Amino acid sequence: MATVGTSERIDSSLSIKGLKRLILGRPIDTKRMAEERLIKTLGLAVFSSDALSSVAYATEEILLILVLAGAGALSLSLPIAGAIVLLLTIISISYRQVILAYPNGGGAYIVAKDNLGENAGLIAGASLLIDYTLTVAVSIAAGVAAITSAIPALQEHKVILGVSLIALVAIANLRGVRDSGKIFAIPTYSFVISLSALIVVGLVRYFMGLRVIVSTSPMETIAVQGITLFLILRAFASGCAALTGVEAISNGVQSFRKPEAKNARTTLVWMAAILGSLFVGITVLSNLLGIKPNSSETVISQLARVVFGSGIFYYVVQATTASILVVAANTSFADFPRVASIMAGDRYMPTQLKNRGDRLAFSNGIILLSAFASLLIIFFGGETHRLIPLYAVGVFTSFTLSQLGMVRHWHKDRTAGWRRKAVINAVGATTTFFVLIVIALTKFLSGAWIVIAIVPVLICVFKKINGHYVSTSRELSVDNLNFDIETLEFKLPLALRHNVVVLVSKVHIGTVQAIEYAKSLANGDPIRALHVATDRQAAKLIEHEWVKYGFGFDLEVLPSPYRDIIGPVVARLREIDKEDDNDIITVVIPEFVCRRWWQHFLHNQTSILLKARLFFWRKVVVVSVPYHLG
Repeated sequence: MATVGTSERIDSSLSIKGLKRLILGRPIDTKRMAEERLIKTLGLAVFSSDALSSVAYATEEILLILVLAGAGALSLSLPIAGAIVLLLTIISISYRQVILAYPNGGGAYIVAKDNLGENAGLIAGASLLIDYTLTVAVSIAAGVAAITSAIPALQEHKVILGVSLIALVAIANLRGVRDSGKIFAIPTYSFVISLSALIVVGLVRYFMGLRVIVSTSPMETIAVQGITLFLILRAFASGCAALTGVEAISNGVQSFRKPEAKNARTTLVWMAAILGSLFVGITVLSNLLGIKPNSSETVISQLARVVFGSGIFYYVVQATTASILVVAANTSFADFPRVASIMAGDRYMPTQLKNRGDRLAFSNGIILLSAFASLLIIFFGGETHRLIPLYAVGVFTSFTLSQLGMVRHWHKDRTAGWRRKAVINAVGATTTFFVLIVIALTKFLSGAWIVIAIVPVLICVFKKINGHYVSTSRELSVDNLNFDIETLEFKLPLALRHNVVVLVSKVHIGTVQAIEYAKSLANGDPIRALHVATDRQAAKLIEHEWVKYGFGFDLEVLPSPYRDIIGPVVARLREIDKEDDNDIITVVIPEFVCRRWWQHFLHNQTSILLKARLFFWRKVVVVSVPYHLG
């Protein structure tokens, strides 16, 4: 057995802890949970940035489809935008009722599971988690597009920029909900103000005589197909990206200060009003000024350049647009971990996702979301238009299930006014289901099939996880043991008789300490000492020292001509295991602990590999006996 070295890593843990405190701040006491809740203005920044940011690309997505029928078809964006705003109104009213009925939050997952059953809840949960992941990827990719529109030289670094921005948003969220709200309030409100100014100034200048037709390449305006119902539905489906994130507030009701439900409902109204106004304003202004989609410049950038020229105000619009698109990912960082935590509490996701970190944020969920979104950015090359077709399928699935669940809820509840409430949610369910079908059909070949295929896979994973937790809980139940009433003791299925094995690399103080520990543990049960001889001369020296110091039991030397250490130990333990079926093999490993973290790398880590190998063995317990140097 070669020398086994480990390290306490005191210095490294202190330095890592200091760096963590510098980046994330000091830990927050659980008692201060209520202090971390949000006022309405901060709640709008945290939970509405996704929905508000969609204004930056929703109009453009409509125009990108309509332009296929030529420049004359672009005017259809106005009635399409009107239909989307009507849909926004219906969904907002419906979700106000969700908040009223479920003030503890949870949104579509809780509503669907409680009223429509397990499978419906899991479909809603899977759809939400997929949508939140795509929200981060799309928002960040669109934010990078805004940056590269203003600074074309950065075009080739889109993926690196995207992944870096995801990391920054994740760090901000790891600092806690209230801190992230403060951080993201400025970009959110700056975007609302700058876009409002763009719309107002643009309309004023237009009606004062500004007539600018933005030049585009012939390929962008030549019709490649006629105006069909399918084309209009495709444009409508693309524009529905403006509605993603509307449900976020219903998932995070408990993040608001008391009265939680009232504050959340008010914030939802604010968000819908701002979103609808900005979306219609940008669409109207694009039509009036003849803006056409351009592969090298976003619609917002074109509008700002026409209205403000290339001066400081143009860059203010671009900067605030880029910032809100990056900040939009924050909505998902607020909701993905929360939904994952609720599902983990129901044992459909790993229980680690249920726990809060030092700053009372769901840290594991934040890290998981960052990893998935970064992979999407890398896989799709940071291209917004490649990610958009995957978007909105998940959110409209959750919309539909949530509203359908609410109809069932009111029917069971039957409190005052339940019929009116049920009708409102029924209208919402019917409308969102229609939009879901439109999106699924029009975007199926463009990438929507990926989301549709992933949902059932995730549901199978959720059920597999749940099955594991249920069976583990059942198997670990104390009820499975026989309890002796007379002795008031449990009768264990395995007798607690130790067969102690001490692994010896060299004879030193650490070895002696481990041997004494093994003797106290054995208490008369058999003890063995094993040494793996990778060097015959060293093995003879150890045998001599073993006899010299007289430890009271024999040392077995295991030959290892190929210098393998773990293999011979495992083989001998298998032989010992066969000797007695009614014992526990306790493997005692002497280890020394270095004073400095870097000294850890100067010693081999055989003990770690051996412990990993033995961890899954039945009837084997591995005990490390540390000797601290210095």
